[in-house]
Amino acid sequence: MAGKSKRFAAKPPSQRQLRVGETIRHALSEILSRDSFFDPDLDGVSVTISEISVSPDLSNASVYTMPLGGEKSDVVLPALNRLAPLLQHEVASRVHLRRVPRLQFILDETFETAARLNTVFNSIRREDSTGD
Repeated sequence: MAGKSKRFAAKPPSQRQLRVGETIRHALSEILSRDSFFDPDLDGVSVTISEISVSPDLSNASVYTMPLGGEKSDVVLPALNRLAPLLQHEVASRVHLRRVPRLQFILDETFETAARLNTVFNSIRREDSTGD
């Protein structure tokens, strides 16, 4: 019975998944920084790609992204998802993979979470230093 519970536990990504994700991240970063897509929602916007999580069968990839400064994320994210097939085609022309995963752009909230945690920790430190 012990093996049954392990089967449902989330497995960490394989080396292949990590390697494919990193390769795609580099290609996407280059494409988004150099190419223009004539989309008014992406005009003059710099985008940060923090991580790409690839599914175990390498057919889907979640692209965690954030517009620089966090501005216009409600406009930029839908634009990136609209252009996802075109971006996937561009990645396929630059990366040597049998099949490039389908791209889905997701807003990366880790920066905001880290800032909130930093604020909480600093307030706790101030309370501890004033309480002594």
